Amino acid sequence: MNDHDNLRLRFGCSLEFELTQPTPMIILLNVHHSRASDLEQPDFLTTSPSAPVDSYRDGFGNWCSRLVAPPGRFLLGTDGVIRDNRVADPVAPNAVQHPIEMLPSDVLAFLLPSRFCESDLVAETAWSLFSKSPSGWPLVQAICDHVHQSIAFGYADSRSTRTAYQTLTDKRGVCRDFAHLAIAFCRAMNVPARYCTGYISDVGQAPPYGPMDFAAWIEVFLGGAWWVFDPRNNTPRVGRVLIARGRDAADVPLTHSFGVNTLTNFNVWIAPVEEGRADVS
Repeated sequence: MNDHDNLRLRFGCSLEFELTQPTPMIILLNVHHSRASDLEQPDFLTTSPSAPVDSYRDGFGNWCSRLVAPPGRFLLGTDGVIRDNRVADPVAPNAVQHPIEMLPSDVLAFLLPSRFCESDLVAETAWSLFSKSPSGWPLVQAICDHVHQSIAFGYADSRSTRTAYQTLTDKRGVCRDFAHLAIAFCRAMNVPARYCTGYISDVGQAPPYGPMDFAAWIEVFLGGAWWVFDPRNNTPRVGRVLIARGRDAADVPLTHSFGVNTLTNFNVWIAPVEEGRADVS
């Protein structure tokens, strides 16, 4: 595929906070290193007022920034352009599920219960729902189908402390809740699963388009590789841009503040450059 076949996506975000005192923060807003070579215009982190920023890799390989935000109005933002191959999320219906004893050691952590994915608490439900499903890809797809169909989506239902078990009982939530419940079900059925956060474009989708926001999806380990599944949208998408991966959302907060803060404004964008929908000026 040559450069003329690539999709050029402008993407980024702007977050505005009110702070009462100097506040240390950890920021995960930059594109994952696995997509760095696709960046045409790097998505450098900017702050206003200017604040010194140190960067590091966390235990999951995500690119993190740390800073001390000054009191008052504080803005964080990124803005970049990335090349995408226009190919939707890969599908491999014959990808097999591995016996636990055959899994790589670095995958095992993604079988265990975690802060937001209490696979132990949903195990009985998982086995009652999915024990008769064929293993491997069909099992994961059955899980995503069930979560997609049984959980009502709504931004008004967003709650940062909601866990997979609470999503199961509430039967409502946002994309991170869909992801957490699907992960918990997968782990309960002995399929390694991890949480992903990033951007998803509207490319290939029919208008009208909903409000843009960061997105959450999952990756599962089947057939010796990690594969994308999206229980919220439940269909392969074009223009998915990864920021970070972890056991659940607790591992990959877009911003984590060590002190009281108020988020007063929030804007996210990703759209083809040529269509102009990503123009936020």
